Amino acid sequence: MGTMVVLADLDDNTVTSTLLRRRVTARRDRHARRRSIVAMVRRRLLFVVPVCVAVSVGLFAAAAASPFDPLVAYLGVRYTTTSEADKAVLTEQLGLDRSWYDAYGQWVQGVFTGDLGTSRSFGQPVTQVVVERVPWTLLLAGLGLLLAATLALVLGVLAGSRRRGWLDRVTTGVCLAVQGVPPYVLSLGAIALFALGLGWLPVAGLTEAGADPTPVGVLEHLALPVSVLALSQLPWLLLAVRESVSTSRGEDFVAGAVARGIPGRTVTTRHIVPASLAPFVNVVGARLPELVVGAVLVEEVFSWPGIAGALVQSARDLDMALLAVLTVGTTVAVMLGSLIADVSAAVLDPRVNTDG
Repeated sequence: MGTMVVLADLDDNTVTSTLLRRRVTARRDRHARRRSIVAMVRRRLLFVVPVCVAVSVGLFAAAAASPFDPLVAYLGVRYTTTSEADKAVLTEQLGLDRSWYDAYGQWVQGVFTGDLGTSRSFGQPVTQVVVERVPWTLLLAGLGLLLAATLALVLGVLAGSRRRGWLDRVTTGVCLAVQGVPPYVLSLGAIALFALGLGWLPVAGLTEAGADPTPVGVLEHLALPVSVLALSQLPWLLLAVRESVSTSRGEDFVAGAVARGIPGRTVTTRHIVPASLAPFVNVVGARLPELVVGAVLVEEVFSWPGIAGALVQSARDLDMALLAVLTVGTTVAVMLGSLIADVSAAVLDPRVNTDG
């Protein structure tokens, strides 16, 4: 009898030791994973400065090689009536006679001193142009991405859970059709149907002509561009969720959950969807450059007062003070957004490689 008690005590001690070792191992694994993610962030951040330098140097060098004369854009219709002597004076005053590397050096100096210069295109300080327009772009791009991500998660989970069902066939067909349509074509189609044809929504702009912005008016003018931007990004996100959900349904952990009698809806929400989030976040990060390009095109078509108009105008006029800030700022935003997406994916799924 005493021997049995001793054996029972030994078994209890063994189980306790095993549990403690597992807890210690799990804690070490979490710490190691956290360190690897932090190391990935550090490595990726080290690339931001050299990439921005390369982009800005390439931009100034390309502008110098451009056949377009910035003075033509500055003078407009007065260019043909302006004397050569006056053109020479303006060229010197605007600093258009400097080499591109001199102009680049002055721009870099301004960046470090906080003086970004004045935009020739808008006749305003570059900082003012950016501050006035960036919030509207963030509003449009943020709502567009939020709407696309929400629809992709809902429809993708439903389509992936019922592979080859009617919803799966419809969503897949629509996604494949929309993938080949550029955002500006979607924008023109939306204007023709919902604004000009049905008259449900305003054509373009932030408010009605001459009216002050109001929350209701801004939302009405925002409905079409946000919907078009979301639709242009939806196919890739939705198909990624659909494929991930469909693949997860065949995994062992799902089969085990079903075998234990867990309801199908619970299996989907607590097991399949969390396992599908990491690939979805990766796709979101990969689509950020296309989201920026799509936002620029949509803003131009709908005359939305974001940075798209300023970017296009500054590129057309070779307004380097503004163009350089917008280009480098967009580059930084895309890189940081991609980093955030990769970190989120690494946190959600321990199997995701951290470039280690």
